[in-house]
Amino acid sequence: QVQLAESGGGLVQAGGSLRLSCVASGIIFSIHTMGWYRQAPGRQRELVAVIISGGGTNYADSVKGRFTISRDNAKNTVYLQMNSLIPEDTAVYSCYALRTGPSGPNIYWGQGTQVSVSS
Repeated sequence: QVQLAESGGGLVQAGGSLRLSCVASGIIFSIHTMGWYRQAPGRQRELVAVIISGGGTNYADSVKGRFTISRDNAKNTVYLQMNSLIPEDTAVYSCYALRTGPSGPNIYWGQGTQVSVSS
């Protein structure tokens, strides 16, 4: 099993910044993809950013140029640096990890952290 622990959410004014962290523990061997989803009340869950083991990244159009995902393999941690935040970024942000084991691929989720952006 893989456990994911997120931190870094909070309340910030529009234009501000936050950095989310997600630490993976447990059977972390063969985790090849990590990323962040978010979900706001009344809206569908949205993939925000993803990073693969080779370092490649991808972002939702709504956050390109403002958010940066990075990964510290030595610390088993993935980060989401969020700059120029806008009220529309308000959501619960959840970290996920995709691991391929002997039985096939499995996805693991963190508990989520609230990000609130005031106007």
